[in-house]
Amino acid sequence: MSDTKSPDVIDDSAAPIPVVDPRLLVREEGLKGYLTEFKRKVRGGELGSIPVVLGLIVIGVIFQSLDASFLSADSLSNISIYVAGQGIMAVGIVFVLLLGEIDLSVGSVAGVGAAIWAVLSVTHDMGDSLSVLIAIAAGAFIGGLHGFFFAKVGVPAFVVTLAGFLGWSGLQIWLMGQEGSINTPSGSIVDQLTNHYFEDISAAYGLALVASVAYLASMLLDSRRRRTAGLPSRPVSEMALRTGVVAALSFIAAYELNQSRGLPLALVIFLVVLVVADFVVRRTTYGRQIFAVGGNAEAARRAGINVDKIRITVFAIAGTLAVVGGLFIASLSGGATKSLGAGNTLMNVIAAAVIGGTSLFGGRGKIWSALLGMLVIQSIQQGLNLLGMASEIQYMITGAVLLAAVVIDSVSRRTQKSAGRT
Repeated sequence: MSDTKSPDVIDDSAAPIPVVDPRLLVREEGLKGYLTEFKRKVRGGELGSIPVVLGLIVIGVIFQSLDASFLSADSLSNISIYVAGQGIMAVGIVFVLLLGEIDLSVGSVAGVGAAIWAVLSVTHDMGDSLSVLIAIAAGAFIGGLHGFFFAKVGVPAFVVTLAGFLGWSGLQIWLMGQEGSINTPSGSIVDQLTNHYFEDISAAYGLALVASVAYLASMLLDSRRRRTAGLPSRPVSEMALRTGVVAALSFIAAYELNQSRGLPLALVIFLVVLVVADFVVRRTTYGRQIFAVGGNAEAARRAGINVDKIRITVFAIAGTLAVVGGLFIASLSGGATKSLGAGNTLMNVIAAAVIGGTSLFGGRGKIWSALLGMLVIQSIQQGLNLLGMASEIQYMITGAVLLAAVVIDSVSRRTQKSAGRT
């Protein structure tokens, strides 16, 4: 009898060959590998933040050539203040868009939150801190209520939040009473949100240093986890380059802010919100579940994810951040009014999230898109204000930029689908 094994017989004793995603190997190939990966992503429609970064560069060049004060320290300081309130609201919208849904009520929720704070703190002389906490809690409740009707009752999010937009606007007007406005008390928490600056130059430079060190530390931790799991990790040269770029941008921003009034408290709070939200979305099970629900809710449900809980909590987050943003707007405008959160607030907040790169179709986006998108919008508004352009021109240009962002997103998704990446 022959000892020769049949070619059809599988040798179970053979050691399994580990399968590694070839896209992970680019980190071992250095600059050449990343260049190849970059070309692959562009051909596959994965543009990421490239369009918005290029847009910011173009905006800066155009407005600086038309008005030399556009990139001045005072102008950049003003932009850093103006982006905070609506930028925080845009972070909440990013959470909702990741589900593939929309929230049309954030403007009115911001207004009613500011009204609750003003009535409790000023009219009824309740403690400032307690009034702020109650207003924020009200935002969480309102958002959760929207999420309940959407997740449990089955009412489309568009309809629920549209009804909320109308209903909460009515409550806001009723709370504000006949006078229609309540001024922000000088020295109060809300007043300090956009009027307090850390004038010592060490504050801005210290924040830049902390940001650079924290960024490097996060990459080192990620690299250690990958090595422990037997996966390719970033080479030291890449981590050094990335840290150098972040440090350069951070210290340049710190220098410019110190040439004006110093580090704004509003910017610090906005950055904290961005960092915390980004950690939640990218580094926690809850964040991964949000992406799963946004990508395919039914598949997520079959995988054991509590889809209803995710939807309710996401809308609660959006409501909470809407009120926080509303308090920033009240601080910037000098008080709570019947019209706070109206006008172009909703348009700017949603536009910022989309322009920054978050997909309207769900399951794709980054928290930092709120910052990038708001920088685009506020830079356009700041530049047009310096040029003395009318507000209607600002609306038209912002609308055109929003349309361009949606077109890029749609084309990107179509390209990815053709390449088999969706």
